[in-house]
Amino acid sequence: MSETLPPCPECSSEYTYALDSLLVCPECAHEWTAAATADDASAEASAEIKDAVGNVLQDGDSVTIVKTMKVKGAQSALKAGTKVRNIRLAPGSGDHDIFAKVDGFGPMELKSSIVKKI
Repeated sequence: MSETLPPCPECSSEYTYALDSLLVCPECAHEWTAAATADDASAEASAEIKDAVGNVLQDGDSVTIVKTMKVKGAQSALKAGTKVRNIRLAPGSGDHDIFAKVDGFGPMELKSSIVKKI
């Protein structure tokens, strides 16, 4: 058998074996399909958050706002060109995938489609 099976996604055991169409871990009794393993790998690859230009963002980056936007509850709008430092990424939290503290506005969630990496 030249095929190597992936480790268990639950306990990372390397002693997995195939049982019909399932993969089974003998240590924790977790069962999963091989397609689920491939889906997880593609989900991790697509979990990269990109800015409006296509640059990959990371925690701690500095960005600028590229589009003036209204902020609910604030008297003024968040203007294009506003710099935001030390962002935190939150993949999988819907459209607003960046947490940041904007000077003059306080903490807020931003969409990656309206920011550009500096």
